[in-house]
Amino acid sequence: MKIIILGAGQVGSTLAENLANHHNDITIIDSEQGRLAPLQDKHDLRVITGNAASPRILREAGASDADLLVAVTDNDESNMIACQIAYTLFNVPTKIARIRNSDYVKEKDILFNNDVLPIDHIIAPELLVMKDILRLIDYPGALQVSHFANDLISLVSIKAYYGGPLVGYPISALSDHLPHIEARIVSIFRQEKPFVPQGSTIIEAGDEVFFMCETQHIKAVMAELQRLEKPHKRIMIVGGGSIGTNLAKSLEDKYSVKLIEPNRERAENLAAKLSKTLVLCGDASDQELLFEEHIENIDLFLALTSDDEANIMSSLLAKRLGAKKAIVLVQRIAYLHLIQGGTIDIALSPQQATISALSNHVRKGDIVKVSTLKQGTVEGIEIIAHGDKDSSKVVGRTVKELKLPQGAVIGAIMRNDEVMIAHKSTLIESGDHVIMFINDKKYSDEVEKLFQISTFFL
Repeated sequence: MKIIILGAGQVGSTLAENLANHHNDITIIDSEQGRLAPLQDKHDLRVITGNAASPRILREAGASDADLLVAVTDNDESNMIACQIAYTLFNVPTKIARIRNSDYVKEKDILFNNDVLPIDHIIAPELLVMKDILRLIDYPGALQVSHFANDLISLVSIKAYYGGPLVGYPISALSDHLPHIEARIVSIFRQEKPFVPQGSTIIEAGDEVFFMCETQHIKAVMAELQRLEKPHKRIMIVGGGSIGTNLAKSLEDKYSVKLIEPNRERAENLAAKLSKTLVLCGDASDQELLFEEHIENIDLFLALTSDDEANIMSSLLAKRLGAKKAIVLVQRIAYLHLIQGGTIDIALSPQQATISALSNHVRKGDIVKVSTLKQGTVEGIEIIAHGDKDSSKVVGRTVKELKLPQGAVIGAIMRNDEVMIAHKSTLIESGDHVIMFINDKKYSDEVEKLFQISTFFL
C-alpha cells in the first residue's frame, strides 16, 4: 500500500515505524528536517521536508497514485486543507485526519463529507481518551478495557491480587467457579514477561491477566482475579480543558464531581456551564486546597491538563494524601513506561489512543478494529474471515489446525451477532468476526496474511 503521512511528531513517527514494518511504501512529510532524519536513518521510507498542505509537496510525495493519506500534523486546519487538496487535485481514495478541536468534532457529521470537507475518517484523540476513562470508571479495578464486535465482546487487562478466588489456582478452575459464563484468559504478564497460559497454569498474585468474555460478564470474571472494588462515588478532575469539561459533564449526574482549574476566567465559565460539578479555581498541587476538599475521601483523581509534569506531580501528591486511585494523562509516550503500575494507577496517552484508532484503517486484511494495549506492545484485533477451505488458510479449519504465529491467541468469535468463546475445536466459518490477542505486535503482519484470501496457497 502506498501511504503518505503528514506530520512527523510522536503520532506520525510511531505510525510510520509501524507501517514501514508491514512492507508498505511510506512517505512522510514534515516542515522540520530534524524530525525526519532519525526516521530515514532507521526505516525503509521516504522523507520530504516542507508544508504538508502544499500541492507541490503532495505531488512530489506521489499523491497522484497514493492509496491513503494520513494527516496528523499539529494543526487541525492544515490536516483538513491537506485532505481537501488530496481529494480535489489527486483523487486520493482514502483520507484520514486527526482533529483535536472539539468545535470541529461536534459538527463532524455535517462538515466531513465529499461535498464539504472530503475526509473519510477523523481521529479525535480527546474523544478517544474520554471514552477510555469512562470505561475504566465503569469497571473499577481494570487497567484497560477494549470492546469489539459491536461492543458485545471485550478484552480486559487486570492485575490479580490475593483475595481473588482464582488466585493460587489453575485457570481450568474458572469454569468450575463460573459454570454459566464462558471466558478465555489469553495472556499473562508475569514480572513483565508475557506467555500464553494453559489450563494447568496457576494464577499468581501480581500477574497482569488479559481475558476475553462477553461484555456483560466482565465484572463476574474480574471478581475471580481480585476483590471487586466498590463503584466510584467521588471524583476529582484536574484541568478544565476539553477532556476535563466533557468528562465532568458526562459524570456529574451519576457521581459527586469536583473540578480544579487554575485559570479564574475559565473556572467561572465552567461553573456556569456545569450544573452539578463543583468548580474550584486553584492549583491541584496545593496541599492545603486538597486537604480543604477532603482528598482522603476521593475515590478517583483524574489529572487531565496538557502539562505532563503537573499531572504526574499532582497525582503523586493526591495519592500520598489519601486519594484511592489516580489516572494521569501524559502526552509523551515515554512517560507511560515510567509511571504506570507504581504509585499512579493508570497512565493514558492521547498519542497511543490515536495510533490505535489509525491502525483500524491502515492495516491489511478485513480488519474491523485494532486496540493497542500495554503501552503499545500488544494488540487486540477484530478481523473478518473470508473465502472457503480452498481460498483461505482459516475458513473451514478448527482453531487448533491454524498456524498462528507465536503469542497469537484466538479468544472469541462473533457469528451472526452470536458470541462464542473460542476453543481448540471451534470451526471458523466465512463471515466470522475473529477476536485475537497478539502478545507481540511484530507478529501482526503474519496474522493479517493468514486471513487474506488467495487463489492458491501451499
